[in-house]
Amino acid sequence: MGRPGYRRVMDFLLVVVLVALVAGGFLWWRRESAARQARELADVRADAQRWYERLGGQVMNLHGDEPAVRQALVDAGERYNAAGSQLEQARTAQQFRLARETALEGLAYVRAARTALGIDPGPELPPLAAAQGVGQITKERQVDVQGQTFKAGPQPGRDTPYYYPGGRMQGRPVPAGWYSTPWWKTALGAGAGVLGGMLIADALLSPSFGDPGYAEGYQDGMGDAGDMGDMGGDMAGGDMGGDFGGGDFGGGDFGGDF
Repeated sequence: MGRPGYRRVMDFLLVVVLVALVAGGFLWWRRESAARQARELADVRADAQRWYERLGGQVMNLHGDEPAVRQALVDAGERYNAAGSQLEQARTAQQFRLARETALEGLAYVRAARTALGIDPGPELPPLAAAQGVGQITKERQVDVQGQTFKAGPQPGRDTPYYYPGGRMQGRPVPAGWYSTPWWKTALGAGAGVLGGMLIADALLSPSFGDPGYAEGYQDGMGDAGDMGDMGGDMAGGDMGGDFGGGDFGGGDFGGDF
């Protein structure tokens, strides 16, 4: 074989080797990437499952006759059922994170129930994504809206049996605390319900009252409200728990409160 022919053969073999190396590297990268994603998905799933199981244990073991306790446990139970459904259907890391958020929200209601029972609420929870920057009610408030009296406070009471862990309504922050009625439920709907909910929010939570009565963070949340876009009426920051457990807030207790 002459020298030119030899060079052509060597060039061809070099190309074959390079192609094989590139193909092998690509296959290795895909395999490692898939393995890494599988590990991350398993970690996220395990984290969501852990909070879900913790919520289930609390829901089954807590009992109480006080209205605030019963209502908080009903809400916690709804989040438990919703989180279980989300876990069954989850296929992506984001879906498992949503299930985790629902379980954490349920545990926030469990802490509220324990507070209403007069026992240690337990360890602090990771912050809820939907409640970041909304603040907390720090003193009792009372307003009249369209002939109805609405109250809010930092502690459960006979007049404030409904706990809310904090979130957003039509893009504006609603502080965590205890309320006389779950007025935010109609605000998640449409039409007159939204208008009524916004009127209550304006009256009950407006800083124009001089002593607003909520902890630091609410004003920051108001500053962010314009960035919320279409999150609007989603109080849980996404499809958390099927829009508050399928819309059955407190087993139907909301119906006649307005």
